[in-house]
Amino acid sequence: MNDTEKRVLSNQEQIASLLRQIASRISDKYPDMKDVVLVGIRTGGAYLAHRLREIFKARGFGDIPTGILDITLYRDDWTRISHMPQVRSTKIPFSVDDKIVILVDDVLYTGRTVRAAMDAIIDLGRPRKIELAILADRGDGARELPIKANYVGGTWDVSEEELINVYLREEGAEEDCVVIEKRQKGG
Repeated sequence: MNDTEKRVLSNQEQIASLLRQIASRISDKYPDMKDVVLVGIRTGGAYLAHRLREIFKARGFGDIPTGILDITLYRDDWTRISHMPQVRSTKIPFSVDDKIVILVDDVLYTGRTVRAAMDAIIDLGRPRKIELAILADRGDGARELPIKANYVGGTWDVSEEELINVYLREEGAEEDCVVIEKRQKGG
């Protein structure tokens, strides 16, 4: 993909700064971090949840319980995507009962992924509260469901012909970045 087809919104340093800001807003709201757990939505959200956990640990909050959630079978479109969806494991080694669950994802677009994640969390127990932390928000104009993030790194309104993608080192990217890219025709 050439530079005319993609535009960098946030580079590696900016992403790290956005995550520190999100962590600060969470710990400002919950100063003792008691009963706060992080649940990252596979794949990008899982990596970001672990990065947030490391920020909290470095700030003296201890090891915040952190899990990974696969929402494949909770999606309302999984039968359209594939007759044999690739289901990966959910790893939440703690109870969500009466916890403040911070769902973490990389991009908020239609809201359907978040709805599926909330359904999956509720199937695991009864949290006291579910909140949402997002690195990149496409803005309310793209929303199909009434979903809004509690903690947002950045909001960018983009056209339907464009995508916001987050590339992370953990997924094999050379460098972390948030980019706007042209949607591939026919895809």
